[in-house]
Amino acid sequence: MGDDVVDQVRRRLRHAPGAARRAETVLLGWRANRPAQNAWFVPGGRIRKDERVSQALARLLQTELGLAPADHSPPQFLGAFEHLYADNALDAPGFGTHYVVLAYTLQLQPDAPLQADAQHAGLRWWDLPTLLADLSVHENTRAYFDSAVGNTRLQCG
Repeated sequence: MGDDVVDQVRRRLRHAPGAARRAETVLLGWRANRPAQNAWFVPGGRIRKDERVSQALARLLQTELGLAPADHSPPQFLGAFEHLYADNALDAPGFGTHYVVLAYTLQLQPDAPLQADAQHAGLRWWDLPTLLADLSVHENTRAYFDSAVGNTRLQCG
């Protein structure tokens, strides 16, 4: 944990749609670690101490998905969200996890190479209706796309 702060960056990724594609697709990873273990979730991670958000996004896209800046559009801010979990990354008893999430969206180049890291057992593209209906997609991920799923978006002011 050392350099890491509680703020966590999650990005919603959209595949750049071709002319024949109308439905938006979203990239999710099958979580191999806690929290949100054994569920489909958006890739993401923590912002380190003294690290700018733009640096964290570049680092996370590279380490979690193998993406370089040329592989995607500039990230666009989606909103701030709050995630609460009963468990924690250490699998230690007695406390849960509370993340304040800065969510971003971006489009990938059609030929962008994707490679899952150790915390994702696999990657999969989802259309929104399937993502919202499938209970193997974590509730916090579904909430990014449908406010009726969970009230996790932070309202400031």
